[in-house]
Amino acid sequence: MATGNLGCVVVAVDGSEESMKALQWALDNLRLRPGGAASEEGGEVVEPGVLVVLHVQSPPSIAAGLNPGPIPFGGPSEVDVPAFYAAIEAHQRRITQAIMDHALKICEGKGVNVKTEVIVGDPKEKICEAAANLKADLLVMGCRAIGPIKRMFLGSVSNYCVNHVCCPVVVMKDA
Repeated sequence: MATGNLGCVVVAVDGSEESMKALQWALDNLRLRPGGAASEEGGEVVEPGVLVVLHVQSPPSIAAGLNPGPIPFGGPSEVDVPAFYAAIEAHQRRITQAIMDHALKICEGKGVNVKTEVIVGDPKEKICEAAANLKADLLVMGCRAIGPIKRMFLGSVSNYCVNHVCCPVVVMKDA
């Protein structure tokens, strides 16, 4: 599936083996638009295609579930545990950095224009938003084999993206 006219390919990675296989597949099978030369039609310089490695980090709302919340009977309306919240954020940043470092290591030596983007939020929505904002020509993502019960309660990020994103989607299933 090689093409030479892809301007922007977004590869969503989450640290799973499946997402890294999807990144490897994109690097091995897709050709981005070459850049730097003047186009024949308008004489404009064409920007080279870019592969965007996208990671959506969950918001540190885990802390909200453990936050004791408001104190009843006239106590402070908000109780924040800043040290705990900061520790959760720092841990998530370390996880994100490890994911992005691994993804960039996979991209090394491929001769591809790679950019990284990290967004905080719900992966389903943020992947679709990022694809739209980046005007992606293609979204590539992995799909974990979760059972029907988990899928019913958790949903499938890849299924959501296939049905809501503004561009074609390649989903690499775990074989």
